[in-house]
Amino acid sequence: MIEIDGGKLFYEVRGSGSPVVLVHGGSLDASMWDAQVALLEGAHTVIRYDLRGHGKSSSPTAPFSHHEDLRQLLDALDVPSAEVVGLSLGGQIAIDFAIAYPGRVAKLLLAAPGISGKPFRDPFILGNLAELAAAKEAGEHERAVEHILRMWVDGPHRTSKEVDPAIRAFCRELNFASVTRPEGAGHSFATGFGAAGRIAELRAETLLLVGDLDCADMLGTADLIAREAPRVRKHTLPGAGHMINLEAPAEFARLLRRFLAR
Repeated sequence: MIEIDGGKLFYEVRGSGSPVVLVHGGSLDASMWDAQVALLEGAHTVIRYDLRGHGKSSSPTAPFSHHEDLRQLLDALDVPSAEVVGLSLGGQIAIDFAIAYPGRVAKLLLAAPGISGKPFRDPFILGNLAELAAAKEAGEHERAVEHILRMWVDGPHRTSKEVDPAIRAFCRELNFASVTRPEGAGHSFATGFGAAGRIAELRAETLLLVGDLDCADMLGTADLIAREAPRVRKHTLPGAGHMINLEAPAEFARLLRRFLAR
């Protein structure tokens, strides 16, 4: 654990070599990167951590910024710069960090990234968010988790039966732990950065991965980054949804390893 402003972060460091930071998705935790840690630790110092309000890290009690938490983690570990890998909310955090601290990001791999300052518009997402809020208000945790899984595991183009049941079960477990935290994940305390209007400032060499079965909002975000970031290469994974590293681990590993070796 490390002390940060207003809380504590749980982290793990494995391997040796050039540093790579893995930033997990919302309502999940650092265990979603197990396969990638095993892949990279032979050649890299691999750093992963639980976001504030997730996993073993403390819950927020006041406004905070995820990208500033990442800065404090790297400061505590004496890591001046790193290659940063982020999925979903982790991708959003990686973008914010890379814009705020451009000299500290050697390379950036964004998998199905969110982006701060860009509201959801996809009716599929908006409908499930409304149902999720109602389920949380009623204390119906199982129903709440199901709507999270519908959005971010199944997606708009598949039923739950068309998704690998092991992936769904794994994500269900992590999301249930997040939803049932006494104070929740504390997303309402996370302050925005507004990266959607600053993508041209994203100077790091970037590999952008998106699944073609993801929702329209995520596909639109990928298009925005590909259009405005000066050093980005976009790669679309056919047949994959939002949880790219879990759904297409072999292809994700191939692209990740090749990108870091460039």
